[in-house]
Amino acid sequence: MATGRDKVIHLLRQLQRASCKCPAHSHTYSQAPSSQITTDYAFEMAVSNIRYGEGVTKEVGMDLQNMLARNVCVMTDKNLAQLPPVKAVINSLTMNGINFCLYDNVKVEPTDKSFMDAIQFARKGSFDAYVAVGGGSVIDTCKAANLYAASPESDFLDYVNAPIGKGKPVTVTLKPLIAVPTTSGTGSETTGIAIFDYEELKAKTGIASRAIKPTLGLIDPEHTLHMPERVVANSGFDVLCHSLESYTAIPYNMRSPCPTNPINRPAYQGSNPISDVWAKHALRIVSKYLKRSVRNPDDREARFSMHLASSFAGIGFGNAGVHLCHGMSYPIAGMVKKYRAKDYNVDHPLVPHGLSVVLTSPAVFSFTSAMCPERHLEAAEILGADIRTAKIKDAGLILADTLRKLLFDLNVDDGLAAVGYNTADIPALVKGTLPQERVTKLSPRLHSEEDLSRLFEASMKLY
Repeated sequence: MATGRDKVIHLLRQLQRASCKCPAHSHTYSQAPSSQITTDYAFEMAVSNIRYGEGVTKEVGMDLQNMLARNVCVMTDKNLAQLPPVKAVINSLTMNGINFCLYDNVKVEPTDKSFMDAIQFARKGSFDAYVAVGGGSVIDTCKAANLYAASPESDFLDYVNAPIGKGKPVTVTLKPLIAVPTTSGTGSETTGIAIFDYEELKAKTGIASRAIKPTLGLIDPEHTLHMPERVVANSGFDVLCHSLESYTAIPYNMRSPCPTNPINRPAYQGSNPISDVWAKHALRIVSKYLKRSVRNPDDREARFSMHLASSFAGIGFGNAGVHLCHGMSYPIAGMVKKYRAKDYNVDHPLVPHGLSVVLTSPAVFSFTSAMCPERHLEAAEILGADIRTAKIKDAGLILADTLRKLLFDLNVDDGLAAVGYNTADIPALVKGTLPQERVTKLSPRLHSEEDLSRLFEASMKLY
């Protein structure tokens, strides 16, 4: 009788055999615009200013003083409000005479409703600067609050990504925002992306604009010492997939349509020579330090290195984008039933973002590998695979097995079934993925609804 792993391998081989071999999907970068100008011919690098150092949080009050800030909004969540990172920020603001109001009602894995609550707080406060202290949920919420406070006449869906929202370009001027990340995963301190659950559709979407990226990210690795084991692991999986997806995304000069105006060029542009550098560097750090950072909370070198890796990957994917792992993760997180992740102090069912992303990674990269097998094989090697006798046609399966081993070693739940899903949920999961075209269209391989169904099926069980 076939084992669960045999079934997974069979499904992955089916997906791999179905891969398009079209030469148009090569990763050769163009140096000049196409004569037809149907795809883009340029890419743009946008990233927040970054300052790294142990204890650098103490400088935030001086930064706000230098910005001439007089009325500052500090955003965090109720758990972090009692922990050292927030206390360090408040101490710095107090010592430097900065007037501030604390908003601690950010929801872990925010929703449109929780975004709106923060937006109303920001609009009423008439703040001239913002400080976000927390993980991606806090930083993303603060980005949205800053945006809509600066654009009080806008409807909420005006800036939300199409097809759920109108996806309007941001033309208003925002207030300065300083991000103080306390996790090592989202890289939100470097990007112009804000993600939330749109409850009506039970799917994640977001806002994507260079205009909303933080003014400054204060990367203080001391904050990572307070992260519980599973938070470290799931945050690290986000870094892993940011790196892998941005490196294997469709090249920027294969993305269409070509924008008629630079303001319409998306933040997620496709893989490009600069993002590639950051993605691979982050992947090497993940390979060396992720397991150590999860297993030993006192391993300062590992924890601090993963904190930097999060920002490195953020620079990469914040300009290149992600694709299927993230696109499929949004309904996985948004349709959660009863699953409650260990080490997360929340009062609602929760599949953490990093976990929802990584559970489909073995299936996804087996599926996409035929488009750029060299990149998949290189990623597998960086993550520890011995590729000396490997055949290029097996790149996807080699990377999938490498990922599966990493997840097993770090005690990750055994696939989507382990977090509460079954095959009857697949149509709804596919339906929830379809609106995520902002990211799924960056997949190096074209895919149908049937392909997505197979990917979800192959991800029900990992081992």
